[in-house]
Amino acid sequence: MKNSQFNNGQLYLPNDYHPFLDLRETEEAIKFIKSLFQDKFSAELNLHRISAPIFVSKSSGINDYLSGTERPVQFNISSINEQAEVVQSLAKWKRQALKDYGFISGEGLYTDMNAIRPDETALDNLHSVYVDQWDWERIIAENERKLAVLEYIVKKIYRVLKKVEHSVCRKYSQLPRELLPENITFIHSEELEALYPDLAPRERENRICKEKGAVFVIGIGADLKSGKPHDARATDYDDWITETENGYRGLNGDILIWYPLMNSAIELSSMGIRVDKNALLRQLALKNEDYKKEFPFHKGILNNELPLSIGGGIGQSRLCMLYLRKCHIGEVQASIWPMDMIEACRQKNIMLL
Repeated sequence: MKNSQFNNGQLYLPNDYHPFLDLRETEEAIKFIKSLFQDKFSAELNLHRISAPIFVSKSSGINDYLSGTERPVQFNISSINEQAEVVQSLAKWKRQALKDYGFISGEGLYTDMNAIRPDETALDNLHSVYVDQWDWERIIAENERKLAVLEYIVKKIYRVLKKVEHSVCRKYSQLPRELLPENITFIHSEELEALYPDLAPRERENRICKEKGAVFVIGIGADLKSGKPHDARATDYDDWITETENGYRGLNGDILIWYPLMNSAIELSSMGIRVDKNALLRQLALKNEDYKKEFPFHKGILNNELPLSIGGGIGQSRLCMLYLRKCHIGEVQASIWPMDMIEACRQKNIMLL
């Protein structure tokens, strides 16, 4: 196997790679996967499809700033003299939509989210400037803001992942056997750090995923004993500060699977129980972002005007990669790549769309 450096990202080029489906078969399979997954997913979680914006007003404060450093694409709408931003995710918008559409506890919404992230420096097998995912959000009751509910929802999502993989492998018999294990393993980021204190977070994920096959890492955003978080999270959507058990913190996490084709873990979903008033105040204070309390969305949480919820995003292209045994995200989505990357991939039978 060979790694090549591109734009600070590591491109993984396997030897003797040959796609199991040609370009036209791949496009047909992408349509099949997306249609099947959203049908099974929405039924499992009682979610209803709604329309979502591609851009939002900058002054609304409703765009997701991810870890706080990514720069959204901006443009001016001249007819109304308003600065707009292309969404980076719909984490905040969805919670407002739950209220606007009149959803009740136990039901929710899902939608297509398409984002442009120009500051993505690690263009590689998994990372693109273009992001496509299913964003979803479901209302929960106050007494459901707990770890057991988070794990219950993760298990339901994983059940869908397994069912769809089974259907894809049956439809396309040229694909290898199913990869996903029967069950997903839960582990706190604090436990993971204690297991592998000398490894970086991504290396810890690789180690645990290679052993277990599928893992949900709980609690991402708060500082660990090392003084650094497992990964960065914004202050105003997932709750990563609430204490849960045994001194652990966080009501959020990532679904990760081991992908032998790339010899690495792949994140398929980031999700969590959303902040309530207390969690929002604590997280804003920790990151010196108290100024956000004046934004309409944040006022809605602080004034208890928005419903409590759980939600997240599931990568569409990453799922297609997994199910179709592709080794580059550009094989299942159209984006822009460096010319030298395109040529390096072509020489290894990796045809980027």
